[in-house]
Amino acid sequence: MELEVIKPGMLTSVQDLGRWGFQASGVPVAGAMDLPALRIGNVMLGNPEGAAALEVTLLGPEISAIGSGLVVFAGAELGFTVNGRHVGSWNSLLLNDGDIISFSGPEGNGCRGYLCAAGGMDVPVVMGSRSTYMRAKIGGYQGRSLRTGDVLKIGEPDLLWKRTDGFTLPEDMRPDYFPDKPLLILAGLQEDAFTDDGIRTLFESEYTISSESDRMGCRFEGLQVQHKEAGADIVSDAIPLGAVQIPGHGKPIAMLADRQTTGGYTKIGVLTPASIQKLVQRMPGMKVRFAEASMSEAVEELAAEKDRLEKIKRLRASWVSRAGCTYSARPLSSHFIMTVNGEKYDVKCEEL
Repeated sequence: MELEVIKPGMLTSVQDLGRWGFQASGVPVAGAMDLPALRIGNVMLGNPEGAAALEVTLLGPEISAIGSGLVVFAGAELGFTVNGRHVGSWNSLLLNDGDIISFSGPEGNGCRGYLCAAGGMDVPVVMGSRSTYMRAKIGGYQGRSLRTGDVLKIGEPDLLWKRTDGFTLPEDMRPDYFPDKPLLILAGLQEDAFTDDGIRTLFESEYTISSESDRMGCRFEGLQVQHKEAGADIVSDAIPLGAVQIPGHGKPIAMLADRQTTGGYTKIGVLTPASIQKLVQRMPGMKVRFAEASMSEAVEELAAEKDRLEKIKRLRASWVSRAGCTYSARPLSSHFIMTVNGEKYDVKCEEL
């Protein structure tokens, strides 16, 4: 299958899990803003978790399918539609030649999503990644966001891709982008550069997402976080994903996918992965609060996300099996005969 762009949307680009391993050479990671959504969308289709997809921002593109293939839109509800029929997020769908994908607009639960296709977006790999870093014009589709007339090839899907048609992610496994909870910060890094009052200000105040936010970072408007006498300047060091940087003006900035590799301003801590996901789905003008997280809370978040992906893999396997396989199990045994399209296979299961 290929995808031809009729209208590019507000900002649509090819992204995967990012260009890791080159920050020491000054090359930013880039990659998907909402990493869990990308992973889930790929797992639903039987792709590797890091397969490249189209990141759609707020107002989505209009795209024509050339040939047939399987897709799912993972992420915020942006009005994902095929041939005028609303499909929505987290529902896999078989596209046929000539089908038209479009987006009717955000439905109130976020601003980003990923058009994933079985086989992934087949664009050149640059430094180990297919992600687009638009500031340097590398990766993705010609190093830029999509334009009218672009045609993207889709890679080779797994053998059972057609049987995933209709697979839907259960409601309890879908991300909750706007829970009534603060964003969690794992304090550290240069926390000792701030006064006690400054730290209390950060964790007891409400902040507004600035209109100056982008893929590089999210700026916040609100009360200033006070530094100690040494000020905000430090010897430049590495900037991890989600780092909360506080320059001399005292306003926090959360560093995101297209962040620079190093920076010379104090960082009070790092947002937990789940909090990064919630933040990147918020739009300018929205309010947020922060709370300090313990290391155990951050580890529990990661474990829960890993567990969710494993459950989705099992659900997808079960769906594929129901779509064309029959079973004949031997009593009290992890050994069974599986019949696929009339051909029998002798299967043994072992728990690892």
